[in-house]
Amino acid sequence: MKKTSLLLLALALLISVFALRPVRRAYSHRFGQAAADRKLFRDGDLVFHTSRSEQSQAIQLATHSPYSHCGLLYQQDGQWLVLEAMQPVKVTPLMEWTGRGRGDHYVVKRLRDAETALTPTALQRMKAVGQAMVGRDYDGTFGWSDDRIYCSELIWKVYERGLCRRLGQLQHLRDFDLSHTAVQAKLKERYGDSLPLNETVISPVSIFNSPELVTVLNR
Repeated sequence: MKKTSLLLLALALLISVFALRPVRRAYSHRFGQAAADRKLFRDGDLVFHTSRSEQSQAIQLATHSPYSHCGLLYQQDGQWLVLEAMQPVKVTPLMEWTGRGRGDHYVVKRLRDAETALTPTALQRMKAVGQAMVGRDYDGTFGWSDDRIYCSELIWKVYERGLCRRLGQLQHLRDFDLSHTAVQAKLKERYGDSLPLNETVISPVSIFNSPELVTVLNR
C-alpha cells in the first residue's frame, strides 16, 4: 500500500513537470523578447497602445484609431520607464505600462533625426518639462491649459517646449467624429450641454501619424 502511494505521488509529480513546460517556455520566450525589445529603445521614444480604460472606446471611435493612450520612454537606473498622463501624471515601469494595454500590444515610435536632435542637453530639457508636470491631475475634458494634462497633450508639450518640435496636427474638438452614441454619452458625461467645440486638442493618433516619426517597434 505504501509502495503504491509513493508510485502515485511520483507519477503526479512527473505529470506536473511536463504540464508546466509549455508555461515555462512561454514565460521564458516573453521575458527574452521583452529584453530584446528594450535594446531597441532610446530616451525620448514614444509608446502607444490601446488602453483598457473606461473612455478608451470613445477615443477610438472619435479619432478612428485603435491607439487611445501614449507616453514617453526614458531609461533610469537601467530600467525603462514611461512618463504618462494618468491620474495623476506619473512615471510608470514599462512592463507595467504595456500590461495595461489590450492584448499587451504596443508600438514604439521615434523622431526621424533622433540621432542628432535628441542630444543629452535636449533630453535634459525635455525631462525637465515633463518632470514639472508630474503630479498634475489628469484632464478628462481635454482642455489645453497646463492645470490638468492628458496623455497626448503631455507628449506634445514636452517636445514643443523642450525641443521646439511639434508632433502631430493640432485640431479642435469639432474636428473629430462625435456621431457615435458611445462618444456622445461620454461627451454628455464630461461637458453636459456645453460642448467646447473650439477647444484645441491633440489626439494620440495625430502624434502617431506625424511624418516626423518613424516606427521602431510594433509588438
